[in-house]
Amino acid sequence: MDEEDKRMISLDEWYSDVALEIDLIDDQSFLKIKETLTRIGVSSNKDNKIFQSCHIFSKRDKYYIVHFKELFALDGRYVNLSKDDIGRRNTIACLIEEWGMIKIKDHEFVNSVRLPVTSFKIIKYAEKNEYELIAKYQIGNKQRG
Repeated sequence: MDEEDKRMISLDEWYSDVALEIDLIDDQSFLKIKETLTRIGVSSNKDNKIFQSCHIFSKRDKYYIVHFKELFALDGRYVNLSKDDIGRRNTIACLIEEWGMIKIKDHEFVNSVRLPVTSFKIIKYAEKNEYELIAKYQIGNKQRG
């Protein structure tokens, strides 16, 4: 997908062009990953806010790590999904894999676009009450716009 491309993504196009498919390590992984992703994102410089970058998403009996903009696009909204957005998603997925929570299906795809870990913030579980964790997308609530 082109960095400056601002359009809707069809579900079939998303699967073939953008999707980052993963395998779960065990039956408990989904909820652990979901919670972990709430603590990873872009931080506010003014206060203790973290804007969640990625979500775990299940469709057609498969699992994916997705950037929140991908979810808006799948809901039919026009988005500007940049190379940095994909790079951030890929880097976060690699970290979650390093932590033993998932197995990435296509490492060649993931390694082709990555960002430094310094491009986002990771909050320790013990420190999560010190931050306002903000999700720009709520899975299960179809967004209109």
